[in-house]
Amino acid sequence: MRNWADNQIKLILIRHGETPSNGLGRYLGKTEENLSKAGIERILKAKSEGKYPAADICFSSPMRRCIETARLIYECCTPILIEEWREIDFGRFEGKNYQELNGDREYQAWIDSNGTLPFPEGESRAAFLVRCLNGMYLMVDKLINRKADTPLTVAAIVHGGTIMSILSTYGKDNYFNYQCKNAEGYECNMILSMDHGLPQNIKIDILRKL
Repeated sequence: MRNWADNQIKLILIRHGETPSNGLGRYLGKTEENLSKAGIERILKAKSEGKYPAADICFSSPMRRCIETARLIYECCTPILIEEWREIDFGRFEGKNYQELNGDREYQAWIDSNGTLPFPEGESRAAFLVRCLNGMYLMVDKLINRKADTPLTVAAIVHGGTIMSILSTYGKDNYFNYQCKNAEGYECNMILSMDHGLPQNIKIDILRKL
C-alpha cells in the first residue's frame, strides 16, 4: 500500500496519436489501426518540445494505436493494459465519416439525441462510460497496491471518449467540454478518499491542457 501525501496522484491523460481514419474524420472504434506517419511525427515533435510530463508508470488501452503512442512517449515504460479502456463500438457507423452518413435517419436520430442514443448495432455512451470507470477502478487498485513511497505520476494513453468519460465523472464539467485532439490531453491532480486502505471516492482537478 502506498503512503501518498494526502492521497494525491499526478494523472496524465493522453489521447492516442492520429491514425489514417482519424485524419479522414472517420469513426474509428473497435477496428485496429496503426498510427499514421503524420501522427507519429506529431507525437515526436511534441515530445521533443517537452509537451508530455515524465511518468513513473504508464497505463494504456489495449488497442494498437494507444500502445504505439505509449511506446513513443514513454519508451522506458512497459504500458500496463486496461481491457476496459477499449474504444467505444460505433456499430454501423464504424469506418464512415459525416459526409457518408449525412441523410442516414439513424445517424440523424443519434445526432439529435446529443449522442445519448446507442450506436446502431453498437454500444451506448452510458455502457461505455461504465466500462471506462471500471477501468479507472482497476488502475487505482493496481496503484494502491504498488510498493513505493515516492510521489507518483501516472500516464494513461487512451481514447478521446475515455478521457471525456473519466473527466465528466470525476471533474467539474460536462462530457463534450473535455474533447481533445489526437496526441493531446490533460495534466491532472487525482485525489483519493481512502477508508481502511480502500478508495471510497475519486476527485480529479485539471491542472492544464497538454
